[in-house]
Amino acid sequence: MAIETGKTRAAFPAGFEDLNDLPAVLDRSGALVIMDFYTKLTLAGHCFQVRLGKITTPVTGDGTAITDTAAEIAIDAPAASVLIPLYGEISVDTWTADDGEANFQSVGVVSSAGTAFTPLPLLMNGDAASLTTARAAATGAVTVTADAVTTTRQHARWHAQEGAAEADENVNSSDATYKWYPRQGADLFLPGPSCLYLQVALWTYMAHIDYAEVTAASLGL
Repeated sequence: MAIETGKTRAAFPAGFEDLNDLPAVLDRSGALVIMDFYTKLTLAGHCFQVRLGKITTPVTGDGTAITDTAAEIAIDAPAASVLIPLYGEISVDTWTADDGEANFQSVGVVSSAGTAFTPLPLLMNGDAASLTTARAAATGAVTVTADAVTTTRQHARWHAQEGAAEADENVNSSDATYKWYPRQGADLFLPGPSCLYLQVALWTYMAHIDYAEVTAASLGL
């Protein structure tokens, strides 16, 4: 009976052609090397970031409350592609006297208006996004499909009561940053056409979304 063997590698060259038979990769202790799916997506150049605002120039959220078709960031995936949310963050710069709120949502229709944003590769000096597109604009200037309980998926939401401020609520400084970890629930996959978007009202803030793009065929969808 044949014994299965692997090859030790100090480095892991890329570029093998499809359908070639290759030995399993072992480290020098003889342990099998298994790469996390999300690590592989990053190393393969499939992961990107869309951001809005910066430390020296925070931006302002939408009007006096969230409007269901008004977003700050939207990431669109066309048909035959899949958008995979990885992380979302909102860092509040200035609290307001009125209710402040924010949420991450997705829907099966791409956004329709707003300033285009070129997604930043999370693999430094990596290739540009080839499947997804994005928009980013303050004060709710990105247009998305109207929120509906029958079609829109809500992923994370925050709301600060009217008149509340960080000092008033006796919270620590970390509470000025709202973080969304998509994998805390079921892994989230958004086959296109789809749109992942962020809405923010009132606060001045900075925000970003990290995500991956892949073809639907690569996931068997």
